[in-house]
Amino acid sequence: MDLLSPIKDHHSERRLFVGRVIISAIVSVLLLGGVVARLVQLQIVDHELFAEKSQGNRVRIEAVPPIRGLIFDRKGRVIAENEPAYQLELIPEQVDDIDGTLRRLAALDLIDANEIDTYKELSRSGPRFKPVTLKFRLTEEEIANFAIQRPRFPGVDFKPRLVRHYPDGEAVAHAIGYVGALSTSDLQRLDAARYAGTSHTGKTGVENSFESVLHGDAGYRHLITNARGRQVPIRSSELLDTLPVDLSPGPGSNVYLSLDLDLQRLATRALEGRRGAVVALDPWTGEILALVSAPTFDPNLFAVGMTTAQYAELQGNPDRPLFNRAVRGAYPPGSTIKPMLALAALETGATNLTRKSLCIGYFMLPGTTHRYRDWKPEGHGAVDLHDAIEQSCDVYFYEISGDVGIDNIHDYLGRFGLGNLTGIDMSGESKGLVPSRAWKRASFGNRDDQRWYHGETVIASIGQGYMLATPLQLAAAASAMATRGVRYRPHLVAAVEDALTGERSMIRPERQPDVEISNEFYWDEVIAAMHDVMQGPRGTARAVGRGAPYEMAGKSGTAQVVSIAQDEEYNEEELEERLRDHALFLSFAPLDDPRIAVAVIVENGSSGSGVAAPIAKSIMDEYLGYGDNAAQ
Repeated sequence: MDLLSPIKDHHSERRLFVGRVIISAIVSVLLLGGVVARLVQLQIVDHELFAEKSQGNRVRIEAVPPIRGLIFDRKGRVIAENEPAYQLELIPEQVDDIDGTLRRLAALDLIDANEIDTYKELSRSGPRFKPVTLKFRLTEEEIANFAIQRPRFPGVDFKPRLVRHYPDGEAVAHAIGYVGALSTSDLQRLDAARYAGTSHTGKTGVENSFESVLHGDAGYRHLITNARGRQVPIRSSELLDTLPVDLSPGPGSNVYLSLDLDLQRLATRALEGRRGAVVALDPWTGEILALVSAPTFDPNLFAVGMTTAQYAELQGNPDRPLFNRAVRGAYPPGSTIKPMLALAALETGATNLTRKSLCIGYFMLPGTTHRYRDWKPEGHGAVDLHDAIEQSCDVYFYEISGDVGIDNIHDYLGRFGLGNLTGIDMSGESKGLVPSRAWKRASFGNRDDQRWYHGETVIASIGQGYMLATPLQLAAAASAMATRGVRYRPHLVAAVEDALTGERSMIRPERQPDVEISNEFYWDEVIAAMHDVMQGPRGTARAVGRGAPYEMAGKSGTAQVVSIAQDEEYNEEELEERLRDHALFLSFAPLDDPRIAVAVIVENGSSGSGVAAPIAKSIMDEYLGYGDNAAQ
């Protein structure tokens, strides 16, 4: 059967086509209108907004660290300065794979592989736009090697920076401290805006305690960058005019110390190969003239960055070169306290200037058989207070100790600053210890241990037992003896100078409570005995003071490190070096017009008069103009 084809309706098809065309035209017009409207908004309405954003995409703000203030000694000689160097830096926000980047840098020996985790932590802890310093001083060879590989390391570059440098290095390390790389704890503690672009901060010494003065304020500058964030040169003056105004960094202030570099160098040489400390003060101002701890270290290693292995070697050194013995080392003061104790005994009536004791080489408490031995086995014979100080007779002080009493000893030695912080403008100071009955009750849990025994007073009278003092405290005590009780707070910083104007702010001496003695004649007698220690006929340090062109006063001391049994004799040759007595000496000069007070301790030096006294004498000679370098 034939199929009939439908008749084509041309009219309907035309009508459908026209409708579709109209709809398409309307949609096209609407879309075009939307595009035009959007262009009008972008180009006219929001022109300033997007122009600013466009500028922001090509302009990078870079922090400019301030120039750290310089540090000078009392004569204007540079102790800490800034030297130009190239540093390898990484900007976290410009590095996609920080871990891989650090490993590739380590493979090129540009960084230490053991430090990768530290760098990763630093990159996460601070703002991502802030550079992380990977190496603080690049050699020319390292710069050349990296320059060839630079395209492989987006976000990593070497930058010219100023690096802290200490010309006298080891001689000043413990006095002024050092700067080190910012740690994660530093970043949390410090003002992020002020430390933008900064890689180092003061860690110890003056560098730390005067950080706020030395650091300065960060600035910033605007850079034109390409799509990869790398800086490109500005070739158009019009483009330069469109950049915002840069902010120049504010330099840190300069600091002038009271230290004398000549004394620092001399004391460092004198303690070379030993463990110990030297502190010298101006008795009438509290200015610290020398502060040396030995062994020492090179602070420049911290400024340029040391490896974990290098730091571990310093930390693991049994001689503890990083430990500041001058300020933090607490030692039994030994017989150096005898002049202060003599004043306490005179004030309390425990003795007088004419009382004599018979020293037979030992002392025994009534009803006991224990012998408290004198340093001189055969004894000193009949001695009065003057003789006891001059010859350092232990037995005399053993005998009067009970009448003075431990609480009076605590009180009077405390007046000289022992057992108390001196308040030096440096962190980390040790308080030392002068025991008392109250201290012992508070320090021990067992009732029997809390009780104070007469025998403990006996050994405290020669600076042993629980008693501890720092070399700084002993120097301050020597200063108080020199001034007959006038005391000043020890300080290192003498002035702060504005780096831009040159205006200096002087640090005024700060008085501390005086040592008040009812009878001024007591000062004369005790100081006369200290003078005879060094320049008298039987003084323990007469060999050191003999023939000096000026008069001086001093007191030697030894501090026992290991106990010796009653039936044994102290034999230095049979003891290991680290078990021998510490050698101590304090002194001041000139006698009638004191200008310098010195305290010296030599660990395991055995003899205060034979080992420590010559060091103190050389320091006084140098400062008073009688040293080997006086004519220079």
